[in-house]
Amino acid sequence: MLEKGMLLPDFKMENQNGDVITNKDLFGKKTVLYFYPRDNTPTCTTQACDFNDNLDVLNDLNAQVYGVSGDSKVKHTNFINKHNLKFDLLVDEGYAYSEQLGIYRMKKSFGKESMGIVRTTIILDEETRVMHIFDGVKVKSQMDDIKAVL
Repeated sequence: MLEKGMLLPDFKMENQNGDVITNKDLFGKKTVLYFYPRDNTPTCTTQACDFNDNLDVLNDLNAQVYGVSGDSKVKHTNFINKHNLKFDLLVDEGYAYSEQLGIYRMKKSFGKESMGIVRTTIILDEETRVMHIFDGVKVKSQMDDIKAVL
């Protein structure tokens, strides 16, 4: 399980364009790495649009944003185009990386238990060391919390 102060474990995921992104690509800027369940669902759309609307502020705080889910490149591209998102979405195929970090786990939704990504936002420093982890994110209040950490 990932903890504050740890280096982000190595990863290699494709973005919506098929470009391979690794943890080495995150060096030099703070990073907001947010994990979400699925493209084009109401809460995930609200969250992505909130990041998009605050992207200039986050960039001014020397932070970059990446979203991560198990959705395909095609679904990510459709989601980006539909909502004019200006940041990359990474494909966590088979939820391998989310599972490694302890983010893919049993969760309860509408009274039903199932395995899935628990909405989580990780704030990293310029060397990919974990500054803060927001577990079970509340979308409506997350941006103020993220700005406070950055």
